[in-house]
Amino acid sequence: MTLARALTLVENDLSESSSILKAIDIDLSIPVIGVTGPPGAGKSTLVNAMIDHLSNQSKKVAILAVDPTSPFNLGSLLGDRIRMSAHFNNPDVFIRSIATRGSVGGLSAKIIEMVDVLRAAAFDYIIVETVGVGQSEIEIAGLADITLVVLVPEAGDEIQHIKSGLMEIGDAFIVNKSDREGADSFANKLKKMLHQRLALTPVFKTVAEKKEGIAMLIDWINQSGMKRNDKRLFLYTEKAYKILQNIRMRDINRQRLHDDLSCVIDKPGFNLYQFAAGYLNNI
Repeated sequence: MTLARALTLVENDLSESSSILKAIDIDLSIPVIGVTGPPGAGKSTLVNAMIDHLSNQSKKVAILAVDPTSPFNLGSLLGDRIRMSAHFNNPDVFIRSIATRGSVGGLSAKIIEMVDVLRAAAFDYIIVETVGVGQSEIEIAGLADITLVVLVPEAGDEIQHIKSGLMEIGDAFIVNKSDREGADSFANKLKKMLHQRLALTPVFKTVAEKKEGIAMLIDWINQSGMKRNDKRLFLYTEKAYKILQNIRMRDINRQRLHDDLSCVIDKPGFNLYQFAAGYLNNI
């Protein structure tokens, strides 16, 4: 079975997916690198530069690009593959976009399973680029072995407002577009905020469009290896929670929920909580 087909079966929860997941030999030594941060930070450009660098070292790289699902049309942009089109013909690079499918935190439970499928496919690195909205920045810690938080100098005035959870999950912070004015000042402010953890949490400056700073970042990733053992239990608890959550929600179809709501939402006396309780009793 091809890798693309196996991922499709798992992503869409088709009948063969359970047997695939139970049968695969998952190589936990393959690092999963999460790349997250706010929109406009240049995450896709940074991932592109990382792919270039690793490809030049004859490494096999898989990328899962997580795209937001619209709450209105239940669709997804799935645009990251277009931005990474330069790598389409590289046999050592595999790129797959996946929709969040309405996950509140931005990460679908299916992403965990798809990463494990990739870990059974003999890649050297797996990169997961998150959507960068909601709590997806936090949830990536439950999936990735190494989490990179990408920021830009323009965030300097807002650095005090960066959510504390984001500061906690970053294994390294990248100030991208660091050729812009204020980059040095922003990087220094960031280092001061991280001063208690600085020995474990480096700050890198990159200009991803020009491939600047990428070699140093990759060297650090190779040297840092997997996350510390004290985070291992946390990681697996988060993964198990997502998998169990997905099993519990398996019988709830979002499109059917949308259609059923459309039939009753305008009726007199409609109550969402009564509807939800009745809906669970009827599935």
